[in-house]
Amino acid sequence: MRHDLSAPPFDSTVDIVYLWVDGKDLGWRAKRRHAMRQLSADGSDAIAKFGNVEGRFRDNDELLYSLRALEKFFPEHGHIYLVTDGQTPDWLKASGRMTLVDHRELIPEASLPTFDSSNIESYIHRIPGLSERYFYFNDDVFFGAPVNIDDWFWPGGFYVTWSDDPEVSNEVLRMDATAPENACRLSNQWLAQKDAFQKRSLMGGVAKSIRAMDPLYTSTFRTFAHSPRPMLKSLLWELEDEAAELFDGVRSTVFRIWDKPTIVSDFVLRWALAHGLARVKNYRHRYVSTGDKDQSTELKLLAEQFGLLDFFCINDTTDDAHAEDPRLENVRNSLRLMLFKPSEFERLSSADVGAKSRLMAVA
Repeated sequence: MRHDLSAPPFDSTVDIVYLWVDGKDLGWRAKRRHAMRQLSADGSDAIAKFGNVEGRFRDNDELLYSLRALEKFFPEHGHIYLVTDGQTPDWLKASGRMTLVDHRELIPEASLPTFDSSNIESYIHRIPGLSERYFYFNDDVFFGAPVNIDDWFWPGGFYVTWSDDPEVSNEVLRMDATAPENACRLSNQWLAQKDAFQKRSLMGGVAKSIRAMDPLYTSTFRTFAHSPRPMLKSLLWELEDEAAELFDGVRSTVFRIWDKPTIVSDFVLRWALAHGLARVKNYRHRYVSTGDKDQSTELKLLAEQFGLLDFFCINDTTDDAHAEDPRLENVRNSLRLMLFKPSEFERLSSADVGAKSRLMAVA
């Protein structure tokens, strides 16, 4: 099914899509171990760097605080869709503004289970009822200041921003590279090949078969920031056809594979830039890596700038650390101090009730 990107349906609603997993769930962990044993028989060295560490699946209450930030800074958001492997946060309260979406509702049964978020995110535009414009969030990404939707979307397109990481080398995909680095390489290679094919076709008088690239577009070997991802549903439907081989590749994974990196959080953005549907914008943002030795300093700086940042990310890079690792508790404490007011999506604990009473008394 192809969708006409020249005139996408207008809808002022901007929905929110989260991916979430409870890595402590015993049934889920057994399923993950079984999948890993099956993969190992074929050679587990195909798994991407950090593709199966605990930090990739750990729930350190990031979703709870991301929802608090969403309610604080973007209360006029549309419907929230929480995509999970049949799991539900134990603190979550039923709401008419949120729908839980099981993997089985989006992904063919023969392709399940999958533990690769790059695979799962390639299906989220298929969520029934999803608005044309939406934000895609990983649960470790947070709005950090009041949201003006015009800072994220413009008529007919959206904005993207680069990370502060060093440039990626222009070479073939590498098994020892990170997923964002390989995603950058894969996207640039695909776009360059398609551009060359288009130019040869035009010179040879063959009818143009792909959408023209912006003549001002040049390949950029930088990765995109860990941010809220503004998306257009019609764009994803279009690319599902146009870049079918990339979608098929990432949808074949059980765990993240080094030569099949994310396409939604890189290729889609880069394709949109190349075809005039995205523009680069600089945002005020911070990135905190929980496994870095200067984590405490970074969290302190984040707290000082809270309310002034367009967004921030607290990426769990403690990898296989124990759940009681003090670095994880440090993150929870920092989030609790910045985002102390429960959202409408939480069942209040006794501690929350007391905190809410104190807030009302002060008000």
